[in-house]
Amino acid sequence: MSVIVRDDGFHPEDWHGAVTEIAPETDPAALPELTRDAGLVRVAFPAFSDGRGFTLARRLRAAGYIGRLRAAGHVLADQYAMARRSGFDEVEIAPELAARQPEDQWRARADWRAHDYRSRLRG
Repeated sequence: MSVIVRDDGFHPEDWHGAVTEIAPETDPAALPELTRDAGLVRVAFPAFSDGRGFTLARRLRAAGYIGRLRAAGHVLADQYAMARRSGFDEVEIAPELAARQPEDQWRARADWRAHDYRSRLRG
């Protein structure tokens, strides 16, 4: 069973409705049509080095998607702040990754608004 990561730490799966799955190679122009009635959109990350999902999340939010947005797969704790800044509400990881990168590593990046380059430039 997957582990759901949010700003306050690890959670069990709590979504029980339909899930719209988005592959990283999805054409961004197709996103509004694919997600029109979606309550939860799950964007796949096949490798931690594949950042296309961040772009898709940003495009979805820019297109007006207000539902739950989840990054799923090979996302590392170091990438959590980027995931949140690009529009994801949460990250879904395998239990094996949660064991290697425990909750405290993810929570250390939960203050994602305060540690981006824009806030440093303003400070």
